[in-house]
Amino acid sequence: MWQPWTVSSALLGPAEVRRLAAELDVRPTKRLGQNFVHDPNTVRRIVSTAELADDDVVLEVGPGLGSLTLALLPACGRVVAVEIDPVLAGKLPATAAERAPELAGKLTVVTADALKVTAAEVGEPTALVANLPYNVAVPVVLHLLAELPSLRTGLVMVQAEVADRIAAGPGSKAYGIPSVKVAWYADARRSVTVSRSVFWPVPNVDSALVRFVRREPPANVDRERLFALVDAAFAQRRKTLRAALGGWAGSPARAGEILTRAGIDPAQRGEQLTVREFSRILEAADHYL
Repeated sequence: MWQPWTVSSALLGPAEVRRLAAELDVRPTKRLGQNFVHDPNTVRRIVSTAELADDDVVLEVGPGLGSLTLALLPACGRVVAVEIDPVLAGKLPATAAERAPELAGKLTVVTADALKVTAAEVGEPTALVANLPYNVAVPVVLHLLAELPSLRTGLVMVQAEVADRIAAGPGSKAYGIPSVKVAWYADARRSVTVSRSVFWPVPNVDSALVRFVRREPPANVDRERLFALVDAAFAQRRKTLRAALGGWAGSPARAGEILTRAGIDPAQRGEQLTVREFSRILEAADHYL
C-alpha cells in the first residue's frame, strides 16, 4: 500500500521547480500549455484521487519537470511519461534517479506528441494520470481513449471550464461535444477544483480534476460516424435537431423522419440527448437507407 509520507522528501517544491527550470534554461511557453505544478500537497491529492493499484501501469502526459511523476512512482507498478519537449524528456530520468533512486527503474520516458502517440510507443497502460496542457486537453483525452483500449481509468487535471464540459450531463449549459464523445468511452465525473496558485507560471484560470472509468460503448454503431453526427448536432446549438441535422441527413425533412423513427422529438436540441440517443439516431438512419 502506498504511503505518501515515504516520498515527501523526493517531491518538488517551488524552489526545486525553479532551480530545475533555470538549470535547463526552460521558460514555460503558452504554445505548449506549460504550467508546472510546484505544490507537493497537490500532487499527493492527485495520486490519492486516482486510486491506483500496485500493478497499474500509469500513462502520464506532459510530465514537465517531474512534480507529478515523482509522486506517481511509489503508487503504481510503472510510469510511462510522454513528453513533447526533448529537453524536459531528457532530464526527467535523471531527476527521478536523483530524488527517488530506488524507484527510478519504474520510469519510462517517451519523447512524443500525445496527440499522435501510439500503443506501439507506450505499450498497454492501465491508467491515465496527467496535468494536461490547457490548449489540447480534450483532443488528448479522446485520442488516448481511442488509441489505448487498455486504459481502464483516468484522472486528469484540466482547466476548470473544460472539466465541467467533459463531465457535464444532458440538458446542462456545459454539455456539448466533449461531453458526448467522452461518454462514448467512459463514465466521467468532475472532482475537486485546484487553485491556480499551485502552478508556475500562474495561469489566468483555476483547474479541476476529472476522473473517468472505462465502460463498454453504449451501442454497436461505428464510432467515427457517431462522432460526425454529434459534430453536426452541435454545430448550430440553437437550432432544433431537425434543422441542425439537415446537412448531415440530406435535408431537414429527411432528418425529421430519421429522428421520429429513432423516437427523438425533432424539435429537441443536441444538448438534450445522451450518447445512447445519438446512437439511436444513427441506427435509425441506417434502417432508413
